[in-house]
Amino acid sequence: MQIALVSMAKNIIKELKNIVGDENVFDGKEVLDRSSIWGTNQPCVAKAVVSPLNTQELSSILELCNANRQSVVPMGGMTNLVQGAVTSVDDIAVSFEKMNRIEEIDATAHTMTVQAGVTMQEAQAAADQEGLYFPVDIGSRGNCMLGGNVSTNAGGTRVIRYGMIRDSVLGLEAVLADGTIVSSMNSMLKNNSGFDLKQLFIGTEGVLGFITRIVFRMQVKPRSHNVALLACNDYGQVTQLLNKARELLGGALCGFEVMWDNYFHEVVQPIGRLSTPIGPKYRYYIIIETIGTNPKTDDVAFESALTEMFSSELVEDGALAKSDTEREAIWAIRHDVEWIIRDALIFDISLPVADFLEYIEIITDSIKRDLEDAKVITFGHLGDNNLHVSVLCEGARTSHMKTIEQHVYGALEPFGGAVSAEHGIGLEKKPWLGITRSDQEIELMKTLKRSLDPQNILNPGKVISVD
Repeated sequence: MQIALVSMAKNIIKELKNIVGDENVFDGKEVLDRSSIWGTNQPCVAKAVVSPLNTQELSSILELCNANRQSVVPMGGMTNLVQGAVTSVDDIAVSFEKMNRIEEIDATAHTMTVQAGVTMQEAQAAADQEGLYFPVDIGSRGNCMLGGNVSTNAGGTRVIRYGMIRDSVLGLEAVLADGTIVSSMNSMLKNNSGFDLKQLFIGTEGVLGFITRIVFRMQVKPRSHNVALLACNDYGQVTQLLNKARELLGGALCGFEVMWDNYFHEVVQPIGRLSTPIGPKYRYYIIIETIGTNPKTDDVAFESALTEMFSSELVEDGALAKSDTEREAIWAIRHDVEWIIRDALIFDISLPVADFLEYIEIITDSIKRDLEDAKVITFGHLGDNNLHVSVLCEGARTSHMKTIEQHVYGALEPFGGAVSAEHGIGLEKKPWLGITRSDQEIELMKTLKRSLDPQNILNPGKVISVD
């Protein structure tokens, strides 16, 4: 039996090489040299990694795998945080690293058409060269691939202004389990012709089909950019500040990031690491960001809004960035997250803004009762309900993982919170999906999976189980 399985694996690898060429199929040590889970040194394990150059090659790959009941896992920039692309020794991994062309930028229609392997940073730079603006931004922009971003419905720091990445996708192309190419490369803002099939693949983590090409809606390139770092000592001030920012800044408001003091201290306290224009003596630190098209009026409006926030006694202290360097320095405080989460168990959740403080107090107390030495560190995109929780303690990712998850996810249910805000479900959050989704919703997800992938070869085991 074992000999037969080895022979079958060799045959599949041989046929994969026939499809994409020997140079685009990797096995043995070349697989082990790849990372499997972001933030760890855990090597990738798989029968092979195959890198198609285009949609037709991927179609042939999936047709072959489906005929042989061979499981296939999509592999992008490997910045996923929920084990959404982890492989087993029995899987074929499909890497999109060579499907990396920006096919077209239409400056008139404000669209960009890309292959799935283009990184977010590459798309941002290309848009900028054409006088346009790629509206989504996340910390892993230099590594994450757009196909993966769309497959997980990425969010980031500009959601208040532009929404999740779903809101920027006009059309896409995907390949089903049997190799069928579903091309819905719409480039128009309005197209109400039947079902919007692209939604089958956005945020579904590759379990229904693999995304190959995407049409993105671009935005007008900003000409003004204002950033301020503010400090408060009361959570009520923070929520009022958010409402005031929405009222005074309107559509120009792009970011409203909140860092609790436990996060702020971890980042700025190490000597020589980061500088801050505000001392580490407050409970909450807020980054407010606006972008616009008229520097003269936008700058005045931003400063006027800050003045009103201070006069309303919503702010204890603050600093206005006066240059690109100062703006980057303020955002560096928020983006220096890897310094904290390197050895932490990290969570990406959402819940009503009004409930953030109570929820954090509940989970902090309960975690510390079980794990006295644990640190609970919190920050998030407050304006879009997204909270990031990091728990640092020895053995957080190993011996204490289930205990910590129970505290974090179990406390969400009374608040109507969600176990995932922007990073997907993958394997890690799958046991907790029922907190957020009803039995009927989960059963419908399974029905879609069975219909589009009856042999369960596409990223099997992620999000839901159908076997």
